Amino acid sequence: MVQMKHLDDFLCGRIIGRLESGRKPLEVSEDFGITQSVISRLWRRFRDDGNVSRCYSTGHSQVTTPNEERYLAVIAKRNRRST
Repeated sequence: MVQMKHLDDFLCGRIIGRLESGRKPLEVSEDFGITQSVISRLWRRFRDDGNVSRCYSTGHSQVTTPNEERYLAVIAKRNRRST
């Protein structure tokens, strides 16, 4: 099974630099040892919004509202044996 890893911003910048200088995605993929589909996807994302860095997230979004969180804290303090 192939190990997948994220490309760091420096490597993405080097790839974009070579593509901007006129190199073809196939040539760049051979230079860096990265598949052509990844290079093409990176190039398309750069052309669309001018950004190649990943969007970092903290995981799942919060399900409860701040009011519900406060209510749960009050209930837990009132009924200490229920939790």
